[in-house]
Amino acid sequence: MKPSSPPSSPKPIGLIQRLPDDDDNEADSQPLEWGLIRRLFTYTTPIKGKVTALVILSFIRAAQLPALGWVMALVINGPITARDFSGIALGVVGYGVLALLTDGMFHYRQRYALEIGETVVSGLRADIFEKVQRQPMSFFHRMKIGRIIGRVTSDVESVRVGIQDVLFVTVIQGGTMVFAAVVMAWSDWVLFLIVLAMAPVIWAINQHFRVKLSYYSRAASASFSRVTATLAESVSGIRVTQGFVRQETNAGLFRSLLADHSRYNIALARTSAILTPILELNSQFFVATLLMFGGWRVFHGDMSIGALITFFLLANQFFAPIAIIGTQYNQALVAMAGAERVFRLIDTVPDWVDAADAVGLPDPRTGNVSAGGGFASGVRVEFRHLGFGYDPARPVLRDIHFVAEPGQTIALVGHTGSGKSSIINLVSKFYLPTTGELLVDGREIRTLTSTSLHQQMGMVHQQNFLFSGTVLENIRLAKPEATDAEVRQAAKQLDCLDLLESLPQGLLTEVGERGAALSVGQRQLVCFTRALLADPRLVILDEATSSIDALTEARLQAALIKLLRGRTSFVVAHRLSTIRHADLVLVLDQGVIIERGTHTELLTAGGRYAALYEQFVQVDERV
Repeated sequence: MKPSSPPSSPKPIGLIQRLPDDDDNEADSQPLEWGLIRRLFTYTTPIKGKVTALVILSFIRAAQLPALGWVMALVINGPITARDFSGIALGVVGYGVLALLTDGMFHYRQRYALEIGETVVSGLRADIFEKVQRQPMSFFHRMKIGRIIGRVTSDVESVRVGIQDVLFVTVIQGGTMVFAAVVMAWSDWVLFLIVLAMAPVIWAINQHFRVKLSYYSRAASASFSRVTATLAESVSGIRVTQGFVRQETNAGLFRSLLADHSRYNIALARTSAILTPILELNSQFFVATLLMFGGWRVFHGDMSIGALITFFLLANQFFAPIAIIGTQYNQALVAMAGAERVFRLIDTVPDWVDAADAVGLPDPRTGNVSAGGGFASGVRVEFRHLGFGYDPARPVLRDIHFVAEPGQTIALVGHTGSGKSSIINLVSKFYLPTTGELLVDGREIRTLTSTSLHQQMGMVHQQNFLFSGTVLENIRLAKPEATDAEVRQAAKQLDCLDLLESLPQGLLTEVGERGAALSVGQRQLVCFTRALLADPRLVILDEATSSIDALTEARLQAALIKLLRGRTSFVVAHRLSTIRHADLVLVLDQGVIIERGTHTELLTAGGRYAALYEQFVQVDERV
């Protein structure tokens, strides 16, 4: 299905039901934006000398191509017409020398274009990575990983083609037309006026096809982004797909997305396939017109046949680039669409950043580590009537107020969706409060730099991420300068050194992608050791022992009680072996603290916590 006139923004063609995203709201911008081109060339600053050389080489080549035709015309019109064999030989030598110079410069032009394209691509990818790394957590909840990958791969590659091929090829072809036009005007200005009459026709054709080509280029780029995002999501969730026998269903949905992408590409190809022949036909029409008027002038003695041959050779140099430029224009639109999407990602303004006057959280840890491995001074965390919502209009936490004194353990209990993880996210400064205040060591969290807070934190989640590499490298992530002895000491304090050393290559065991070579419990042990190695003042355990068997957890609990001493900790857990030792248990329901107290106090009260206790009592209650 091909619309007669493109809509303002691409819509998916098919049965896929999906939420709208930024890719579906393309601005109705000009097809070619010189501002984008100028910005792309800011990435060539390290090799600006080669850029200058390439521009010069491009203009020289643009002059050389018509010069070859002009020299050929001179040889035909001169020595060949006069039967001057020595002149023909000299003409051939001159033509050969010019051809060698032309092709020699073409080598450097092509090489420099490739280097410039690679420099721009590397700069764009580095910027994307840096900007994405600095985005807050809310960004990653909105942006699919596949779309980020699409920016770094397909969109950036389209920019590469636009830089190293389209731009300089267009400069050369356009320059060839200009130089050929100058020589034609100098040779015979009357016939050149006929050539000049072609300009309005070309402009009108371009205007007619410009909107459609621009629309389909952007639509094809956006649809490919959806394909990439779906592919990345499907690979990440392959266990769920196979577990629920969704292979055929997902394959059908994916084929629908591919059909959308194919339809846009086919529509783009069809439009381009109409434009290029029209330009070619237009060129042939003007050649025929020139032939008629040129022949008429020769018959009336106003022009020699040699001059007519010279003019036609130059006219061929003028008309030949038109079809090439038409093809390059289509590729340029694809490159512009890619550049728009890449810069939209790079320019994404974070939902929040550290305040300009934010200061670092004072770190008293140096030289203050206790013999037991626990830190002598945890942080003080205070929630003052805090409210929070991922969408400010829909709060998930309301009027949260409590104090975690240095060294205390705060347990968070409640059903799924009660707000436990939101409190963890706020303490970690992954999000900022919507209302109220959150104080760390007496300072409002907005006035503290995120880096200084995170450097004093240790986190263990239910599903922790491991990077490709060895167990040792993953543990050192928290403290890159740590020695092997320090890593082993941290594992020993957690009473899990023997479990890590029992791996096939011990601490040098490769964990595989996302830790796939280890069991879930082994990954948790690596994450526990990593958190301890950081020697944190603030510890966050979010269902941290849920993937560890009861026997291993029993070994960890004794070590955790000792190692958390002196450190402020927030614990989200269903296992009573962790909760029962907390200094304060907070029971949440729908974003509100409904009960607070110690484990014993809450059991005695016989309220919601006591009811939850009955559900959690499946766990072994050994101290």
